Amino acid sequence: MTDWDKSKLPSRHVTEGPERAPHRSYYYAMGLTEEEIARPFVGVATCWNEAAPCNIALSRQAQSVKQGVKASGGTPREFTTITVTDGIAMGHQGMKSSLASRDAIADTVELTVRGHCYDALVGLAGCDKSLPGMMMAMLRLNVPSVFMYGGSILPGKFKGRDVTVVDVFEAVGQHAAGNMSDEDLHALECVACPSAGACGGQFTANTMATVSEAIGLALPGSAGAPAPYEDRDRWAVESGRAVMDLIRRNLRPRDIVTRRALENAAVVVGATGGSTNAGLHLPAMAHEAGIRFTMDDVVAIMRRTPYIADLKPGGKYVAYDVYKVGGIPVIIKALLDAGLLHGDCITVTGKTLAENHAEVVFPTDQDVVFPVSKALSKTGGVVGLKGNLAPEGGIVKIAGMKKLRFEGTALCFDCEEDAFRAVEERAYKAGDIIVIRYEGPKGGPGMREMLSTTAAIYGQGMGEQVALITDGRFSGATRGFCIGHVGPEAAVGGPIALLRNGDRVVIDAERGTIDMEVDEAELSRRRAEWKPRATDYNSGALWKYAQLVGPAHLGAVTHPGGAEETHCYADQ
Repeated sequence: MTDWDKSKLPSRHVTEGPERAPHRSYYYAMGLTEEEIARPFVGVATCWNEAAPCNIALSRQAQSVKQGVKASGGTPREFTTITVTDGIAMGHQGMKSSLASRDAIADTVELTVRGHCYDALVGLAGCDKSLPGMMMAMLRLNVPSVFMYGGSILPGKFKGRDVTVVDVFEAVGQHAAGNMSDEDLHALECVACPSAGACGGQFTANTMATVSEAIGLALPGSAGAPAPYEDRDRWAVESGRAVMDLIRRNLRPRDIVTRRALENAAVVVGATGGSTNAGLHLPAMAHEAGIRFTMDDVVAIMRRTPYIADLKPGGKYVAYDVYKVGGIPVIIKALLDAGLLHGDCITVTGKTLAENHAEVVFPTDQDVVFPVSKALSKTGGVVGLKGNLAPEGGIVKIAGMKKLRFEGTALCFDCEEDAFRAVEERAYKAGDIIVIRYEGPKGGPGMREMLSTTAAIYGQGMGEQVALITDGRFSGATRGFCIGHVGPEAAVGGPIALLRNGDRVVIDAERGTIDMEVDEAELSRRRAEWKPRATDYNSGALWKYAQLVGPAHLGAVTHPGGAEETHCYADQ
């Protein structure tokens, strides 16, 4: 189709009429024909870079998306944005950039689309924060959009077993404890990540990839194939074709991501034992669409959702194993059959979630994904906690955990480095609750993940004997009694700032509580003595982020959101 009426499309502002001759001259300079300029402009956004394997295959897949757009009568315009890759940023000051990068991705995609008046968007993302960042941009702009995951990494092999990068993080702890040789550690690091693609377990990237299909922004089945597989290129072509169909239908992201679709997303996170980071990203995505959907809403849904996918870090399988048994559609089918998803939600196919999965046959000859009738547990893999230590809540992944109550004494650190050093030196004991504070969205700034610390504890064989609490985050790869997103954060004087070494803390994931056993009179005295902590981040992007960012339970967002709009870009 080449005969397009652009009178209501944003690209008319840069392509139509004699006054746009200078603009069109730029497109001729890039080799476009008159016919191509007359077609809808489709932004093809990727987070391609050479920072990590998560993103390295995205440029290749973008070329296939462009083929699909062209074949369906559109003109693709490729551009890239940033990513900060958690596996490399982890365990040092660089991790402060990670969550801030989610919002920078959304901002830069928005600015590019606005500045060049693109009519639609296909977004490809590979690493943890880039997935929600790209979907946030789609919801903010509200132009017809299709999301596509770049694909997971293939599992590594070490001494006959499948391994991921998390095994390497935990091996650091084993090595520090004298339980792994230099030679074995080196051999493991050389084989753990054998291909392009995002971390293989149900960590944040694969959690949000699962969300992309369940929430309806990605084509069903598109998230499954590992990054190196050429099948990804077929899905990329289909994603390019699909976005053109969305333009014709005028079907937009906010038509798709409704309150009910967000509920579906929370269900699949709980059912797969997904990352606690979904408690941040789903509220942030909702915020872009003008929907109030908080961490409380996310964890309430997860609490009543059965856990059906035996995936790392709590289970034994990785994303590649899900792909081999039929991909994310198998998970969605199991949940639809049990009546746990809103099957009437519309998706980027133009069909409902139920219609998309009507022909999916649940495979019975596998133990990666279980039917709901044979769920691994009745409760979803992630639960919320509230109490006098976390009035705004905290979040913990319980998938694979046997012990759901922990009582111990606080051992407090005011940054992750101090906590990691104490763990390395074994300056903690069984029964301690390690508290890492002033690492929240404002206080970090940037709400760092603590995988290096948690993995080191597991590597030392102490994972079941201590708990961790932080106003920062834990990686989707973290396992054990690790409570993140505690709010209000220490930087704004939240109760976590008032904890002292030796205070008794009781965590009960079954009841959903987290309390410190300190009487109110003593807390009042401490509150009166408390003073805000100074920071070294007094300029630049992280300073700016700290001024804008809101609390974790609302998604750690940095602007007023869709509810405050007086106009939407797509309608300009």
